[in-house]
Amino acid sequence: MHPEHTVKSYDSELKRLRTLIVDMGALVEQQLSRAIEAVAERDSHKANLVIELDPEVDQREYIIDQFAVRLLALRQPVAHDLRQVVAALKISSHLERIADYAANVAKRAVFLNKTNVVNPVHLIPKMALTTQNMIHGVLEAYMNLDDVMTTKIWKQDAEVDEMYGQLLKELLEFMRDDPQYIAPCTHVLFMAKNIERIGDHVTNIAEVVHFITHGKPYTEPRPKVEEIELNNIDTKPFR
Repeated sequence: MHPEHTVKSYDSELKRLRTLIVDMGALVEQQLSRAIEAVAERDSHKANLVIELDPEVDQREYIIDQFAVRLLALRQPVAHDLRQVVAALKISSHLERIADYAANVAKRAVFLNKTNVVNPVHLIPKMALTTQNMIHGVLEAYMNLDDVMTTKIWKQDAEVDEMYGQLLKELLEFMRDDPQYIAPCTHVLFMAKNIERIGDHVTNIAEVVHFITHGKPYTEPRPKVEEIELNNIDTKPFR
């Protein structure tokens, strides 16, 4: 729970900051959802909507930054309050990057929708749904300072990395068996990497939320995608 202050307007300002973060997060979650629908449904109209709305996410980040800087200047927060304000600056930055990756997925969807279906693309929505649920969960954990939920989200990054490794393996096999699909498969590969990076940013947000509560980072290291790529993918030469 968030501590209360004698000056009620201060509480209102901190609550407003949290609300701005959650509202921005909801928009980012919607952006990712729409981008994945554009892939699954081969709908370029939805893809273009994602691309057009990306500047709105940038504007939300700017508003949060200005609000947080004002709080730092006028309230001079300390301890838990200071961590809240600094966390908002960090979280808004991660959310903006997530939105950029969603827009990148949408841009590649526009290209893919003009080509024949690439079989491994079916793994993209599954992978993205996991990251979308992570975004929703970490925002809920942020609002409630729920460290149990935060840690659960933090550990889920390994699932995203595992799916990324599986998709990469399928893409390599698909391209090896039918080299004419190398170009569209490359777009799917970049989509997968974008979504994997979204998972990383959500995990970073979870670490920020954990820091708000405890004032220190996690001590346990998280899995690295490079290790998964090297250990789980057998790359054979193309024909």
